[in-house]
Amino acid sequence: MKKIILLVVAMIFATTCGFVYAKDYEISKKTGDLSVQVNIDKNPPVTGINKMTVAIKDAVGKTVTDATVAIDYGMPAMPGMGAMNYTTQATLKGERYLATINFSMAGPWSINIKINRGGKTQTVKLNVDIK
Repeated sequence: MKKIILLVVAMIFATTCGFVYAKDYEISKKTGDLSVQVNIDKNPPVTGINKMTVAIKDAVGKTVTDATVAIDYGMPAMPGMGAMNYTTQATLKGERYLATINFSMAGPWSINIKINRGGKTQTVKLNVDIK
């Protein structure tokens, strides 16, 4: 009987650990000659604070660290509620740009990541459903 209980507890622990260490929300897109990988620390993204990382590579696969990255995110107007629009700047840490996004409510949100490099701006557009 003790072995059965121990086996059940081990199975519950193993199953729970899979949820605790779920993979980040990840999207890869191209814009012009850039490849962009976006990660959000929660999957799915949730209402409130979410950490975002943006990794950018040029046409030859070299990591881009000389850009400024702005993130515009918002939710369209709905009956009884105006549109919500926010902007935050991402800061370079190592080879990735980091930003904090605060989704104020659940629902569909659009995210535009604006990458300015050498006077040229390229945009990656994403749509996420916030829980």
